[in-house]
Amino acid sequence: MVEGSNGRRRFSDKWGKHELDVLAVLSSACPQWLTSRQIAQRVKAYADSYGELADQAAKAAFAKQFQRDRAKLAAMGIAIESRQPEYSSKSEGQDFASYRLQLGDEPRIRLRFTADDLPVLAAANYLARSMSISTEPEHPQQHTSRTAPRVPQTPMPGLGLDSMAPGIGTQHIPENLVREVDSRHFAATIDVDGEQINVAYSDADDLAMFVLEHPGSVIVSPQEAVDAYHRRLHAAANLQLADDSADVPSATVMAKSISSYDNDEDEDEEPTKPHKKNSFQTGSEVDRRLRLMLFLSAHLGEEYSLEQLAVRFIGQPKSDDELKKFVNTIHKDINTLTTVSDDGEMAGSQFFDIDWSLLDVEGIVSATNSLGLERLAGISPQYMSMLTASMNYLAHSRLLPIDQREKAQALYERLRGHVAPGATPWVSLTGYEVEPHSFDVVKSAIDHKKLLDMEFIDGSGTVHRKIVAPVKLFADEGLYYVAVWTDVADITPREQRDLVSVDQTINRSTGKPRLWQILRLSRIERANIVDPLSEPQIEDVSVSELRKWSIDNGTHAVFITDQPHLSFITTLSDATVEPCGEGEKVHLTIQSDSWFVAFCIAHARHIVAVAPETLQTMIVARAERELSVDGEHVALDE
Repeated sequence: MVEGSNGRRRFSDKWGKHELDVLAVLSSACPQWLTSRQIAQRVKAYADSYGELADQAAKAAFAKQFQRDRAKLAAMGIAIESRQPEYSSKSEGQDFASYRLQLGDEPRIRLRFTADDLPVLAAANYLARSMSISTEPEHPQQHTSRTAPRVPQTPMPGLGLDSMAPGIGTQHIPENLVREVDSRHFAATIDVDGEQINVAYSDADDLAMFVLEHPGSVIVSPQEAVDAYHRRLHAAANLQLADDSADVPSATVMAKSISSYDNDEDEDEEPTKPHKKNSFQTGSEVDRRLRLMLFLSAHLGEEYSLEQLAVRFIGQPKSDDELKKFVNTIHKDINTLTTVSDDGEMAGSQFFDIDWSLLDVEGIVSATNSLGLERLAGISPQYMSMLTASMNYLAHSRLLPIDQREKAQALYERLRGHVAPGATPWVSLTGYEVEPHSFDVVKSAIDHKKLLDMEFIDGSGTVHRKIVAPVKLFADEGLYYVAVWTDVADITPREQRDLVSVDQTINRSTGKPRLWQILRLSRIERANIVDPLSEPQIEDVSVSELRKWSIDNGTHAVFITDQPHLSFITTLSDATVEPCGEGEKVHLTIQSDSWFVAFCIAHARHIVAVAPETLQTMIVARAERELSVDGEHVALDE
């Protein structure tokens, strides 16, 4: 490494500064377009390696390296847009394309976050960047295959959260969130009663189940998802009536365990093709310097000690010696970001003017003149809306621990103030219902041992009102349920005892009166807390035991598949199977007819017959109705 005339080090390829020099060149030229030849001539590393791009081999080598560096910058939140040359002939000296920084039309949003915000902010950022469908697609006319993985996704233009919240990339993302997000390879836009939701899903069966469990839903895009859904509807409309004889099953399917709300246990997931991870977020020297550069660009003129920057960008040191090592590393990074090229040209020029006397005497960094990079500092409005939506989703789902959900709610309240009204999209993961509106009041009643005066809708759509003692919240297949004790007349205030309803019929599984009731939380229309005359005395019962109280009141159903050993059958609780022709006959007891209808339509490509006839008729009718609704929706769009 040679010394420059000002005493500071000059650029060397060993520093891995390609990306930084590309950024310096494009930022100082913005908003002008630079051809690939101009970029190669101004970035010293390119010029040294590829000369004047005199032959095709040199052009190809430059193009490969430049696209690699461009991807690195994109991974840090800095987008470089391109356009083809105005001329199209293959004359000598033609450039590949022209490039410039993508600034966008709206100013960036700048916020400050504390260290306590970072874990939840990192989780929301992970979810937001995993959703490939945005509210304003960059190339709406471009056909995108549904088989393209959702991540990694090119981030929105701008410096993003790295400039606002340094250290966010070092935060631990809850394994439950990572597993669920990464298992959903695709995303679709769903219209639910006029509101559009960005839904991440695993496969077409998964998406169909989501749509069918949300009445009034219509898949908007992509077209491949619409076509796959229609294929399932057509198959379901032709389902035959199965023989529903209760033969002795030859095998029992291992079912997923039901996890309680307070103690979610990891479940074995089917092996899925993993997403290609973002190889640029490696924590290497260049990554750290890029993040440091982004942060300084967003905070020009402000003063930070080397110790503060060391903790932000490297981590909390374990000893004084380690702190000194971290400080020296940051000092080295500052020198790298302020080197000049050997020939004094644009390549490798200073990103910042640094107050060197302040740095040398007091160890404080104060940067100015970032070659225009401050224009990029902050979060784009489009990405802010997606981040806000993700924060809202995590605040009301069980993918985060309780304490982090409270922090997510607080951050959501803060972030939504920076999003235009109506501009926040909705996001969702299939199989993970957000907490219904009744969740808080039900949980409060459980925590404080109160009664509930509630109105709920049963499977037939009838509204009931009764007073119960809620005992336990749990999640089954991603949906929230509450177990309630109905024999509460003795502790209910006299003027409200007429609302107490107890089912005295005997449960065959337990031999006792059916005093427990299991309700899906989203079907509770209204719930008010009632003070009991005395504290409810109810024995502690496990979730698996509670399920036995409700399953006895279910419906025996059968479906026949066209082939054996289908993976979706293993997700069914208490199901049994037996060989049947080339496929299998599956017996199960269902609690909800509507759920079974949705399940059979979603998997209709592998189901050939269903029983009893009442359910088969319901499935065919629902499929035909969905097809007619989708046809009307298309007609309206046209």
